[in-house]
Amino acid sequence: MDRETLPKVVVIGGGTGLPVILKGLKKEKVNITAIVTVADDGGSSGMIRKQMNVLPPGDIRNVMLALSNVDQRVVDLFQYRFEVEGELSGHVIGNLILTALSQLNDSYVDAIQVLSKVLKIRGQVIPATDEPLVLHAEMQDGSFINGESLIPLQGQPIKRVFIDPVDVKPLDTAVQAIAEADLIVIGPGSLYTSILPNLLVKDIAAELIRTEAPVVYISNILTQIGETDNFSDLDHIRVIHDHVGEPIINHTLINTAEVPRELMFPEDVRQVAHDTEQIGKLGIHALTDDFLSTEEGLVRHDAKKVAAVLMKLLAQNNN
Repeated sequence: MDRETLPKVVVIGGGTGLPVILKGLKKEKVNITAIVTVADDGGSSGMIRKQMNVLPPGDIRNVMLALSNVDQRVVDLFQYRFEVEGELSGHVIGNLILTALSQLNDSYVDAIQVLSKVLKIRGQVIPATDEPLVLHAEMQDGSFINGESLIPLQGQPIKRVFIDPVDVKPLDTAVQAIAEADLIVIGPGSLYTSILPNLLVKDIAAELIRTEAPVVYISNILTQIGETDNFSDLDHIRVIHDHVGEPIINHTLINTAEVPRELMFPEDVRQVAHDTEQIGKLGIHALTDDFLSTEEGLVRHDAKKVAAVLMKLLAQNNN
């Protein structure tokens, strides 16, 4: 089958969890579209964004490399981070290359398309919008925090997050991809700072409400300090639905394997609690199994196992 006739899978998110899932999916016979958050304002991405008023490149870079089909040495080059004194300190080469391409082409989207060809990526990568977003949070004590990187540092629960500009328009290609999708996957990733910024773009949320394709939320394996302390799988889903305004998730993928305590860090991190009974009462099908990978001492989803379950769900929906 050529790309146009393959089943269409849209994956939405950002951070470090999304690339893991994409590495598994790119080995399957599917047409992949990754819709990526543009709210990051920390690290190398934040420095570039502040100085040049462009989309933060970090999440986009990581997703593109996950979908790439080039020599590992090229990937390592794009992921190389300078550890030197001075202005280059902390910058990632791939971020600089992507930003340079945005200056050499008509738009950031054009730069992504050029780099996609260089990296021979499977599928397409689309920013949620072509305008950098500022993420704000209202905390439980009524205070407001401005900036994605500052939100998890407050040491108290988050009441809600919202974006500026509030009426930002997504790229037409992102909306079209959701409208044409046979399967939509959200996450895994930081709930408030990687996943929700995409879903708060109104036209993206509207298309997710409208779609008849299965929408799968891949629940995080561990809690995240400052974002999802003491959260269960059900809490993640409720937060997403509260922010979108309507239920959009009808399947959730949950890891049931126990994470070795020595791999949970910092110390206050815990395994996300399960509440499959209550999830079922919401009409959501829980896909539970051992999806745990601890390769290189890191707690991640097993990309191959996750891809296999997603492909099974896709096949069931297409029959």
